[in-house]
Amino acid sequence: MMHNALIAFALSLGIVSSTSCERRKGEKGRIAVAVTILPLADFVENLGRDKVKVVVMVPPGASPHTYEPTPEQLRRVSEAEMYVKLGSGVEFELAWLDKLSKINRKMIIVDSSEGMELIGKNPHVWLSPKNAEKMVENICDGLVRIDPGNREYYIGSKKKYIRKLEELDEYIREKLNGIENRRFMVYHPAWDYLASDYGLEQIPIERAGKEPTALEIKKAVERAKKYGIKTIFVSPQFVAKGAQVIAEEIDGRIVFLDPLPRDYINDMRIVVERLARAMRGGI
Repeated sequence: MMHNALIAFALSLGIVSSTSCERRKGEKGRIAVAVTILPLADFVENLGRDKVKVVVMVPPGASPHTYEPTPEQLRRVSEAEMYVKLGSGVEFELAWLDKLSKINRKMIIVDSSEGMELIGKNPHVWLSPKNAEKMVENICDGLVRIDPGNREYYIGSKKKYIRKLEELDEYIREKLNGIENRRFMVYHPAWDYLASDYGLEQIPIERAGKEPTALEIKKAVERAKKYGIKTIFVSPQFVAKGAQVIAEEIDGRIVFLDPLPRDYINDMRIVVERLARAMRGGI
């Protein structure tokens, strides 16, 4: 199995850490932090700035539902002091987190979604600015645990960033204000948390990561026509052939919504602008 082969490779290189509690720091004295996805990297970097060095396990363009780490990523995890996980049931963590912990037994694990209520089995908790605030709180607690001497620095950074998230929330509410048709159609159902926060209805095409059947595509076309939907949103991480078929049937178009924003606040603004334009009937 590929998982075990990669772990064996890590062992052969001697990169598995011992159980010593000795403090370690990465490049230029920075704390080495590993994270599962890009949004978590953005949160960590906004809190730690020049005090942290972040490695992202699921790189740009890859999906946390299917990705497997490279030997170089395993090496970098072996040097990390902290791992920030989503903790919401995403497949990468279910498959790999225990193995990564064995590679580096000194690394503390921070559950960024601790204290959150999940929507069914949807792992995309970060796509709610309110949830993002809680995630930033949890990450800050982890950094303070690792580096208590800089406690006030991390707390100060947290307060500044949470204020930006609050401003993002205000922006989203203003952008969506007055929209009557609050339904949008997506290929991959990543946006439940955003929809729940702002009174929207997400209409997914595929479920459980499976390509939609001909019957499911037919039903999606019927729903799109019923609700006057002309935009089908897709994630850049997915091949969405079914979405193109639906767009052609409704004389609509495909628009990308990236559920893995690198610049969380700016990219979420773009997401909401595209949603608002589509729900207002814009093309």
